[in-house]
Amino acid sequence: MTEQYVAAIDQGTTSSRCMVFDATGTPISVAQREHRQHFPQPGWVEHDAEEIWENVEWTIREALAGASIGPDRLAAVGITNQRETTLVWDRTTGRPVANAIVWQDTRTVPLLRRLDQTYGEHRFRARTGLPLATYFAGPKLMWLLAEVDGLRERAERGEVLFGTMESWLIWKLTGEHVTDVTNASRTLLMDLRTLDWDPQILDLMGIPAAMLPQVRSSAEIYGTATGVLDGVPVASALGDQQAALFGQTCFEPGEAKCTYGTGSFLLLNTGTEPVVSGHGLLTTVGYRIGDQPATYALEGAIAVTGSLVQWLRDNLGLISAAPEVEELARSVEDNGGCYVVPAFSGLFAPHWRSDARGVIAGLTGYITKGHLARAVLEASAWQTREVVDAMNADSAVPLRNLRVDGGMTGNELLMQYVADVLDVPVVRPAVTETTCLGAAYAAGLAVGFWPDLETLRAQWRQDAQWQPAMDPDHRNRELRNWRKAVERTLNWTDD
Repeated sequence: MTEQYVAAIDQGTTSSRCMVFDATGTPISVAQREHRQHFPQPGWVEHDAEEIWENVEWTIREALAGASIGPDRLAAVGITNQRETTLVWDRTTGRPVANAIVWQDTRTVPLLRRLDQTYGEHRFRARTGLPLATYFAGPKLMWLLAEVDGLRERAERGEVLFGTMESWLIWKLTGEHVTDVTNASRTLLMDLRTLDWDPQILDLMGIPAAMLPQVRSSAEIYGTATGVLDGVPVASALGDQQAALFGQTCFEPGEAKCTYGTGSFLLLNTGTEPVVSGHGLLTTVGYRIGDQPATYALEGAIAVTGSLVQWLRDNLGLISAAPEVEELARSVEDNGGCYVVPAFSGLFAPHWRSDARGVIAGLTGYITKGHLARAVLEASAWQTREVVDAMNADSAVPLRNLRVDGGMTGNELLMQYVADVLDVPVVRPAVTETTCLGAAYAAGLAVGFWPDLETLRAQWRQDAQWQPAMDPDHRNRELRNWRKAVERTLNWTDD
């Protein structure tokens, strides 16, 4: 029998890629291409969805060529995606009505303020598990309906479709208009318990149900692809952070992972019942396999980590490539008293302050670009510490170790610093790109390529581990300084 494979498409914030995996979960090939970031106004972030689709098609062709296979050798394809990024397109022509509004975008602050004043945040959080924050897709859709001429009327007539990026890709591949429970749980529109759109919230936000995709599980066959993946079952969809949780095989309550990418996202499996956070975390769907009960998670979302290194490269020109930040940071002994809090779009978990803006605190004439680079890396670690503290406060079981993945885990100085500030071991798996692996695993389960979760768990392998080595007094002193720097970011914007 000819060997079969599973592919995964990862449509991310800065790039799209396709990976091909064999039956052991080993990557066989990968192709990746960046897309442009559009910043039409301060606080606005957009993507061209048609450019993204062209890039996805290119990465699929390149990944198949790299594996020396055609689509006939794929048992299934799964999709993982940047979450909350919001798109509306014409049902007939397939053309987007506007650029996609990216999850980092903050234009919906006035809308959210009105929703809070009129209905109260608790009304939304009790049903969706989410605060009223610019992060989520529903308010972005509200903005499009209000600001794009004639769009509301077209939506009510069923002429346009809404989706996050996995919906867009599934529609382009199969013609089916669907989403999965993980992505739907990030819209502020889905009831966490019914796992379907909430009619009352749709009414409060003025969103026509006719434009919404059908909510399905994370692992099932949605349709059969045409075009570049002709004949391949499209069999999974998971928001990128849930895909990483799945790829890290965190299948038991109490298991957690943190993905270090454009932003960073720490998810803790809480089992088959949603846990309401009292400390600024999000309650979200972790995954749902077929018709099994959904698995829920607590999530701490950090808006800016890897993109802070990009800012150091692209905006300040202190490095020419992202990996150089580690060498520059190692050129000094410590941060020199300098702290960078990257609240470029406000602060996410556990603060949820859209009025915050970034600061560099503690500057003196002593500070060099090496100190600044070190402070940039340390910012990712301290933001992780804030989320872990909140998670420990919400959870009955304190975090004992942290599984990590994503591009930044190649930075060994950062990983050591994360272990130091958390005071727990940090563990990196052999396959660090676990978003793609999770999407592949879920698609493979849906078509029987892998039989069960235990088979997937048995394939997980450790690559590296970092043990905490920081003096407790030094850790506590640095934490106090970090908290002082965070305070300086607050109340910066009036709107």
